[in-house]
Amino acid sequence: MEFFPDWEDKFSWAVLIVFLSMTFIQLYWTLFFHARIAFHRQKSPVYTPPVSVIIAARNEEDNLYKLLPKILEQDYPKFEVVVVNHQSSDDSSFILKAYERTYRHLKVIEIERSKHLRPGKKLPLTIAVKGATYEHLVFTDADCEPSSKNWLREMAGKFSEKKKVVLGYGPYIKEKGLLNKIIRLDTVMIGLSYLSMAKARTPYMGVGRNMAYTKTVFDENKGFKSHYAIQSGDDDLFIQEVAKNNNYTVCIHPDAFCYSQAEKTWSEWYKQKSRHFTTTGQYKVIKKTLLGIYPLSLLIMYLSFGTLYWSNMVIWMPLGVLAFTLILKWWIQGKALYRLQEKEFLWFLPFWDLFYTILAPLLFYTSEKTTETTWR
Repeated sequence: MEFFPDWEDKFSWAVLIVFLSMTFIQLYWTLFFHARIAFHRQKSPVYTPPVSVIIAARNEEDNLYKLLPKILEQDYPKFEVVVVNHQSSDDSSFILKAYERTYRHLKVIEIERSKHLRPGKKLPLTIAVKGATYEHLVFTDADCEPSSKNWLREMAGKFSEKKKVVLGYGPYIKEKGLLNKIIRLDTVMIGLSYLSMAKARTPYMGVGRNMAYTKTVFDENKGFKSHYAIQSGDDDLFIQEVAKNNNYTVCIHPDAFCYSQAEKTWSEWYKQKSRHFTTTGQYKVIKKTLLGIYPLSLLIMYLSFGTLYWSNMVIWMPLGVLAFTLILKWWIQGKALYRLQEKEFLWFLPFWDLFYTILAPLLFYTSEKTTETTWR
C-alpha cells in the first residue's frame, strides 16, 4: 500500500480528490453549523413580557386532562393560555369548561363542527392569535408536556427588542422499542439541523409544539395566507417567511423542552412523515441545496473511501483523513446531542449518522406527500 497514488493512475487521483473534497465538506459543515449547538452558551432569561400560550386542539380529551395543568401552572409572572377547541367530537369541551372554573388565566375558544371548515391547524391557530390578549405568543400542542415549570420563562425570556421569533426544541419521550429509537433519532437530527442553521443565520423551520413569535410578526406576514391551502407549513414555511434580518433566536435549555409521545406503529409514523414532507416542494432552491449537501457528501465520502480501499489504492493517507474526520465529528456532534438530551446515540454516533443519512431520503422518496387536511 502506498501513501500517494502513482501520478499516472488518473482514476486513483480522481477518486482521492473526490474523497478529500467530501471530507472537507463534512468538516466544514460540522465546524460551521453543528459546533454552534455543541458550544452554545446558555443565558439566563432576563425578559418576562406578558405572554399568551397558544394551543390548537382537536379530540384531545385525555391529553387536555393530563397535560393542560402543567402548562397552566408554569412559574411565570403574567400569562394566559388560549385553547382553541377545533370541532372536537369527544369530551374536550367539558374538560376545558371545568378547567376554566379553576384557572382564571385559561381562555377557551370553541369552533363548532362544520363540513365547510378545514380540519387542519392553521384556522384555529389564526383564531387563537387574533383572540390572544398579549403581543408575545408561545405555541405548543395539546399532547405536549413541558420539561419543567420554567419552560415558559425560558422560552419567553429569549424575546427582546430585536428578537421577535424564538425556535425551541420538542423531543419525544424515551420508550422501549426500535421504532421509538428511530423516531427520536429522526427528531434529534432534524433538531440539530434547524437549530444550528438558525444560529448560522439560515433559519428554515421550527417545531409547532415549541416555538414563539409576536403578534406583529404574524400580522405583518398576513398569517399563513401564502400557504393556507397546504396542510403543514405553520412551523417551516411560516418561519422561512418571518425569520429575517436577525430577528430570531433559539432556546435549547433543557428546562424549555416540550416532550411528546411518539407514534406507536410504523404506519402511523410513516403517515406523519408524509404529511410533513408536503411542504418541502415550497422550499427555495438554496434551502433545498443546503439541506442536501450534508447527507450527500457523507455518502460520497464513504463510497469513495470504499473504492480506494477495495481497489487497494492509497489507503494510508485517506484512512488517516477519515479517522480524523470521524473523531472530530463524533466529538462535536456528540456534544450537540448531549445538549439536546439524546445521550443514547453517543456511543455509536458514526453509525447512527450514516444510518440516518440513508433512512431520511428513503422516507422522503417513498412517502405519499398528501395534501389532504385530515386532523384527528
